[in-house]
Amino acid sequence: MSAASEDINRRLLRARDAMDRRYAEPLDVDQLAQVAHMGRAHFIREFQRVFAETPYRYLQRRRVERAMFLLRHTADTATDICMAVGYTSFGTFSRTFAAIVGQPPSVYREAPTSRRGPAPTSFSMRWTRPATFSPTLPAGRDSATDGGS
Repeated sequence: MSAASEDINRRLLRARDAMDRRYAEPLDVDQLAQVAHMGRAHFIREFQRVFAETPYRYLQRRRVERAMFLLRHTADTATDICMAVGYTSFGTFSRTFAAIVGQPPSVYREAPTSRRGPAPTSFSMRWTRPATFSPTLPAGRDSATDGGS
């Protein structure tokens, strides 16, 4: 790997870390591109090349992952959780949640779970991670798992 590639990857990781830390805040691509010291279009293109999804889709998935945890482990209402993870519209949150997880937040909360432990293993975290959102694919599928069709 060249020094230039390593530098780009490091800058992209810095932007992704900012998204992980500040997922509940209103973030836009221009802010994230500034964190990575790149232009907007170049940032989107490189982020997708390195992480196999756009920055917007990554942020959506990150917010839904956090909402999944809150739905299962708190008594907060779905609307409160929607606001806590950075959505301003419950309809948008519910639609996005259902597209990524395959069921609406209320159904997900009520669904039985296998043994809830205090901290999941890395394997179980990876296994239960929502699939990459793709409006052209059926819910729960991504191009990495279905051969890119």
